[in-house]
Amino acid sequence: MVSCRLWVVHEKLSLTERTRNDADIVDLTLPDKFTVGDVPLREVITKRRSRRKFAKKPLTLEELSFLLWSTQGVKEVFDNKVTLRTVPSAGARHPFETYLAIHDVEGIKPGLYRYLALEHKLLFLKEVDELPRKLIEASLGQRFVGECAVTFIWTVIPYRTEWRYAQASHKVIAIDIGHVCQNLYLAAEAIGAGTCAVAAYDQSKMDSLIGVDGEEEFVIYMAPVGKLE
Repeated sequence: MVSCRLWVVHEKLSLTERTRNDADIVDLTLPDKFTVGDVPLREVITKRRSRRKFAKKPLTLEELSFLLWSTQGVKEVFDNKVTLRTVPSAGARHPFETYLAIHDVEGIKPGLYRYLALEHKLLFLKEVDELPRKLIEASLGQRFVGECAVTFIWTVIPYRTEWRYAQASHKVIAIDIGHVCQNLYLAAEAIGAGTCAVAAYDQSKMDSLIGVDGEEEFVIYMAPVGKLE
């Protein structure tokens, strides 16, 4: 199999590259093709709450595409290193990566994936034996983290913010990830689904599960998503 290079934003250093294989790419529904999520904002805000019980129903590929675009979708790129997205970020740093533990999404095999925000595609990373159980264990026994259609797992690469904001970075990173998760709450409600933000987990187990080093990149927040009865 022939591999090619995926160019991704890395602030200050212009662009960096990661290796991938195109056989592992999942095409997502493009934003201009969405038929879901067209719900009045006031209705969505009124319904918004943390959800910990989900129906045993799959998400569709379009619904997952909508959730990903709503939380980290790229609207515009400037100078090959600055992105404007569907969520605000201090200085347009956007220091996060979105990993997905997919359990029940139509047309997608279960496993661990990463969202390629610049291309609006999914990259399949690996299959993980007993992935729901391992997620529950790593999240300190919170069963709903693994009993859902998909678990959003956000990591942060602090350097993307630190080179510009120095000691203020920790504050703005925490603020920024709140913007991301709130968009997930609203987008999930708009498609008849729900989520619950999770910050209680074993750091080393979560980092190890998705394959990040825990220093230059580490898990910062999680949110399981599932359809509602």
